Amino acid sequence: MRTLPSPECEVFIAHVGGAMARVAADATAWPNRDAHFIMNVHTRWRDKAQDRACVAWTRQLFEATAPFASGSVYVNFMPDDENDRVEKAYGVNYRRLAEIKGRYDPDNLFRMNQNIRPAPNVTAGAARAGRRTIEAVPIGRRA
Repeated sequence: MRTLPSPECEVFIAHVGGAMARVAADATAWPNRDAHFIMNVHTRWRDKAQDRACVAWTRQLFEATAPFASGSVYVNFMPDDENDRVEKAYGVNYRRLAEIKGRYDPDNLFRMNQNIRPAPNVTAGAARAGRRTIEAVPIGRRA
């Protein structure tokens, strides 16, 4: 862990809190407002011969830092192959977000990101049948 496997790799640690921490967990999609720091690991390399070393270094770093982490993840820091962690990224808000997605994108058209799968619901069926529905969507309290 003492050296980076490629000169293009970096470990970014930022102090967070302040105004961000004063927002209620259910006021936005991302609930993890009580963190003091956030870490993002950028593992980049150009030479295919470095694939194994760079991937191994990243996995070792992840395992070494896991005991000090909250267990969550910031969705914008996730690579494409970590779709299994999407629900953890949104935590207690995931079900509400899936219900909203089910209302406004029941066919999952907008799925080329760290996807929240739409929850099936009656409104989605009505929308597909050509009926328009308007309803209020509670998004939490304001800070």
